[in-house]
Amino acid sequence: MSSSFDTSDNLFVSPGAPEKDDDSPSFEDLFDEPRSEDFLDDTEPEEQSATRERMQKIETLSEDPKPYFRNANFYQEALTGEGEIAKRLHSTLAQFLKADNPEDRSLYRNRLIPVYWDLARSLALKAYGTMPEPKMLLLRFGVLLPTMLDKDQRLMIAQIIQDNRWGEPIHYVDEWLKGIASGSFSLSATDETKAPTGQQVSRLARQVETARGKVEAQMTLIRTRNEEMESIESSLRRLVAELTEREVRYETQQKGPYTDAQRTIFADISADLRRLSHQGREMGRAYLELERYQDALADLKRQAEQAGENIDAVDTKAALEEMGTIRQMAKLCVGRQGNHFPLLSRQYFRGGLAAVGTRENVHNVLADVEYLDQGLFLRTFKQKTTRIVPNIILIPCYGDLGICWEPFERYNRATSRGRLAIPMYSKDLTTAVIAALGDLRWQVAKERAAHYWMEEGLTGWYYQWFSEQRMKGDVKDQFIQDYILWITRESNGTQKLSREVRDIFWRYIPFPQEVKDTLKNRGFVYQDLYKKDQNRAMSVGY
Repeated sequence: MSSSFDTSDNLFVSPGAPEKDDDSPSFEDLFDEPRSEDFLDDTEPEEQSATRERMQKIETLSEDPKPYFRNANFYQEALTGEGEIAKRLHSTLAQFLKADNPEDRSLYRNRLIPVYWDLARSLALKAYGTMPEPKMLLLRFGVLLPTMLDKDQRLMIAQIIQDNRWGEPIHYVDEWLKGIASGSFSLSATDETKAPTGQQVSRLARQVETARGKVEAQMTLIRTRNEEMESIESSLRRLVAELTEREVRYETQQKGPYTDAQRTIFADISADLRRLSHQGREMGRAYLELERYQDALADLKRQAEQAGENIDAVDTKAALEEMGTIRQMAKLCVGRQGNHFPLLSRQYFRGGLAAVGTRENVHNVLADVEYLDQGLFLRTFKQKTTRIVPNIILIPCYGDLGICWEPFERYNRATSRGRLAIPMYSKDLTTAVIAALGDLRWQVAKERAAHYWMEEGLTGWYYQWFSEQRMKGDVKDQFIQDYILWITRESNGTQKLSREVRDIFWRYIPFPQEVKDTLKNRGFVYQDLYKKDQNRAMSVGY
């Protein structure tokens, strides 16, 4: 490291580094030191089926600690190769950490924020390649200086599962930027109007993006068909096993005929075989359609290549642009009055691993919400309803509410995933995730209703109620707060919403039937809504 990163003041010595001989107080003296044996890394990869009718909760939330912080040069390696911006950050961070006066500390803290985002943009240019662990951890968790964390927090970071074992589209920032650079994900939409340049998305590029979306949606449909077939096959194996368990007759010591109960199994087996035959035919059609989509995608790529467009080329400039969007996502998650400090520090975050927005923790909150709101990720395309989970980006910031950046991509509204942003260090992770899902619910319903969003459907009924109450503020923000209450309180029978809003949500964001069956016994209001359901079910056109 160059002399500009000389750490003789011991402020930036990573845990485990040898102590200096001078008498100046070292920064690590303020914190507990990790033991090297606390960070072993002998984990084995784990796989699990990730495509289901809805998310299922997972039990593996952490793994054996990785030896991230054994590295005595962690801080230096995070900044090495980043040029002048690294020197600026080092200087500003040193001033911030040494400041005793609260006013000076606040001053340097505010100066540090834009410098950090400049450094993050520099790191974004390298996201596609193999990044050193300190740089990866800086982008992923906001960890730059290990001694800014206490021993338990360092252990917490070391225990977070690094890879995506579950298959759902939940991404850390470094993973997302790598996908942007490789073309696996398209750039997030922005409101900025740009002058025409060669970097803008061409017609062919948009067609390729749409074709990719169709291939992805068809793959999802095939996975769903496979799950249905596997479920029927499992049922069939169980029935046949029951059928073959004939009783042994005493007089001959040989198996006897089928019992009356076993004879009823023949009808069940016949029904399963018919269902399996139907699903097999549908699977065949699905694969034929997938081949057509794949051929169309390959043809579009050939056209792009002939036109001199390298659709699959690594685009580091795209990753750089996306980092600017991620900064905006972080600002929205934190809010105008929130804590915009960009680095993970013990003074701002005091929760344990369960409070962090890791991939696994967010996955489990999503599973809980999807159970209660089973239409949350469903989208209909060509008369087929498919479960499409949005891309979820985990932002290392201190925000309290997640956001829906876009419900789907601008050039592919039918099958694209869209994207949500979730703050990793919120006061309440469950609330942060539900807020983003409520935002998604509102935006999807609004897009579906188009010009009639104030008159029809979920948004129409809610907007009319909002207007009648003469409420102030943004109608979407109020909807999100009510959605949080709907999922967290009303689902348990705790009445927190107004009668009109509860009626709207009961109709347009219904709980599963087993929850409704429980709620009908929890009070007159739910019993009345339950009866309305029964009346609608008997009416024509429900």
